[in-house]
Amino acid sequence: MIKTDILIIGAGPTGLFTVFEAGLLKLKCHLIDALPQPGGQCSEIYPKKPIYDIPGFPEILAGDLTKNLLEQGKQFEPGFTLGERAETIEKQEDGSFIVTTNKGTQHHAPVVAIAGGLGSFEPRKPAIEGITDYEDKGVEYIIKDPEFYRDKKVVISGGGDSALDWSIFLTDVASEVTLIHRRNEFRGALDSVEKVRELTLLNKIKLITPAEVKELHGDGKIEAVSVAKDGETIKIETDHFIPLFGLSPKLGPIANWGLDIEKNAIKVDNSLNYQTNIPGIFAIGDVNTYPEKLKLILCGFHEATLMCQAAYRIINPGKKYVLKYTTVSGIDGFDGTRKEAPKAVVQSI
Repeated sequence: MIKTDILIIGAGPTGLFTVFEAGLLKLKCHLIDALPQPGGQCSEIYPKKPIYDIPGFPEILAGDLTKNLLEQGKQFEPGFTLGERAETIEKQEDGSFIVTTNKGTQHHAPVVAIAGGLGSFEPRKPAIEGITDYEDKGVEYIIKDPEFYRDKKVVISGGGDSALDWSIFLTDVASEVTLIHRRNEFRGALDSVEKVRELTLLNKIKLITPAEVKELHGDGKIEAVSVAKDGETIKIETDHFIPLFGLSPKLGPIANWGLDIEKNAIKVDNSLNYQTNIPGIFAIGDVNTYPEKLKLILCGFHEATLMCQAAYRIINPGKKYVLKYTTVSGIDGFDGTRKEAPKAVVQSI
């Protein structure tokens, strides 16, 4: 049983910033995310896309924003349960909650903050007959451990950042990398497209465009794929087929937790602190809805800040918190570190 003060469901930007705001209040956080790494969409879908509306950053790459948020909250020692989906929630007699993941990991906390962005992400699967028969038998929709493909033949399909970046990365891991896209144009970052072209010229990536994987072959596991190109069919031997067509957001099991739902989002009280209809459960960031809601990262940061104040009052009933600016009070990390502004030096003349 993992015990914490605030259990955060979703490790995207809003969830990661919650760690920092909770830490200022001496509250410990643990995060659950179905993806294998923190960052949500910023890490999984568009790590190299620039974001222009983060205060203080005229421009910052989504992946760099994730790194900065992790660094900002590091001294408050958050815990992570990654690659697991929050499945069930049980309210205890004392008002606290036990959340269990799809893999049976249990978490106990007096406050739950749902920061799941647009929900739990499920891979968009290509319409290939029998593809589900090969799942975990050579077909993977998310790359969790690159070493899994060491010295193997890999076929990647897709035209976005994930397909480009993983094709580039796996050239140093897999014995053979083939990238297939239905168009000649890619939607990824320009430097990634240029790198793929360079590796193609060096025969480190076999690039096939415009083309589509139409059929899978193998006895019990993937052994080859059939690719349609220019009216012809090409059969390519492979150990793994990885279609990277992005992720589809869904509320998933959270939709069955008894929360008020409106248009696939969780209704909250924005006049106070973004609490749901169940006391002790909050929803912050893109996953919530209220009048005039804007789905912006900076709005999620604001919501996380007010939510943490409410969490403090639940965890410390009757205890008053006096707000102090970090420039005045400094920051004491749970790891023993301290950050503070230099003290003014008083000198006589």
